[in-house]
Amino acid sequence: MAQIIADLHCQIHNHKHIKLNADFRCKAGEVLAVVGPSGGGKTTLLRMIAGLNHPDIGQINFGAKPWFNSETRIALSPQQRHIGYMPQHFGLFPNLTALENVVAGLDHIPKAARIPRAKDWLERVNLHGLPDRLPAQLSGGQRQRVALARALAREPSVLLLDEPFSAVDRETRERLYLELARLKEQLLCPVIMVTHDLNEALLLADSMILISQGQMLQQGAPFDVLSRPRNEAVARQMGLRNIFDGEVVFQDDTKNLTWLKFGEQLIACDYGKNFTVGSRVRWAIPNQGIRFNSISNRRLCRSFNKLDVTIDTMLVMGESVRLICYVTGTQLQLNTEVSLHFAQKLALAKGMQTTVALKSEQIHILE
Repeated sequence: MAQIIADLHCQIHNHKHIKLNADFRCKAGEVLAVVGPSGGGKTTLLRMIAGLNHPDIGQINFGAKPWFNSETRIALSPQQRHIGYMPQHFGLFPNLTALENVVAGLDHIPKAARIPRAKDWLERVNLHGLPDRLPAQLSGGQRQRVALARALAREPSVLLLDEPFSAVDRETRERLYLELARLKEQLLCPVIMVTHDLNEALLLADSMILISQGQMLQQGAPFDVLSRPRNEAVARQMGLRNIFDGEVVFQDDTKNLTWLKFGEQLIACDYGKNFTVGSRVRWAIPNQGIRFNSISNRRLCRSFNKLDVTIDTMLVMGESVRLICYVTGTQLQLNTEVSLHFAQKLALAKGMQTTVALKSEQIHILE
């Protein structure tokens, strides 16, 4: 069976048992991350794409082929959809070897072709030399690779990964990220990866859907969603801790800047057309929008938005340092993170008074 290459388009409305509303497209060769908290509907969405559950209303189309349509009562089985599915805990058969587990997913091709294809995919995921081991004789990372090889060896129409890295330790996870990034070049099908880890989405995905309590909050390129969250719910889910009240005091359409009152200071951000002078707004800025750069040379990056701050808390977390700073003369807190090397270079310390700059293009006014 030759692999058919097409985009996946889902319009799903479910309201009976688990509430879920989603409308999105995943292109062939694209990795789409579905990100959200536990119980938000992520796994239910995967099961509906796989054909294991059916939505109340809607349609799921693979290219021009309908997989599900509530009006015409089409509902193809998982076998008819030819899905590659990697469940959260890998779903390997404990009594079958690594090779036999991969072969088990290949009942759609001639018998003589199954073992060569299974061996080829075990090699592609760096498991050569281990085909005869049972799952119990493999590490978590190796079991995960067997499950991935089994899903990919099918040359599926769509690859579904449910929290693919959650069951392994951090070091293995880092290696597997590289593995998947390398394999991504070879994948021709839409890949949908469920995760609650934002870093995974930023590292691996071309596109991202944020989902919470069954509702799609925002879709876009991961970095765009991080730096341009639609509203406060999205900003908080993206882990943004710097969310503030402001008041629009001036709209400078010649320089494409909006000036906001922040405490007793004025700060500039990218132009927001829809805001009138005097309107109250909420705005957010990600970690990377707060700069300590070049303070050691007594000069800050060129910015309108310089704030005097006092470092209140420093928390070293491996190679990075989390900082909580108070804007001088206010109770306003800025949360930021810098590398440990950078913090040592600038001799940052609790109680220290210094200056930071807020990058105007990273300040985002929320809906």
